[in-house]
Amino acid sequence: METVFETFGNFAKEMRLKTGLTLRRFCEEFGYDNGNHSKLERGLSAPPGSEEKQIALAENLGLLKGSEEWHKFFDLAALCRGKLPPSILSDKQLVAKLPYIFRTIRGEKLDEEKLMELAQMIRET
Repeated sequence: METVFETFGNFAKEMRLKTGLTLRRFCEEFGYDNGNHSKLERGLSAPPGSEEKQIALAENLGLLKGSEEWHKFFDLAALCRGKLPPSILSDKQLVAKLPYIFRTIRGEKLDEEKLMELAQMIRET
């Protein structure tokens, strides 16, 4: 079973390959340690902890701010740290519904009203 670290690492590697740079060249160009970045891409280490370093890495990978890849990068980075993405946490209505989503994911039954409420919320996002 693939871990979130591996998922983030695979995504980072995929984005680096899109730049056309080898691991060594990417690290030289942007000042990363080859060994550490290799571990990140292989899912053996977590993404950078600070938002500043995450933004720098995302930009170095050629991700456009606001793009689908940009959001995926930061979503996976947050999940690697055991956190919900800030874009989720900033939506108070969505945060209020998270317990329903978690119960649904775990396979617990929601009553009809809660299920319809959850479906409506998903449609609106």
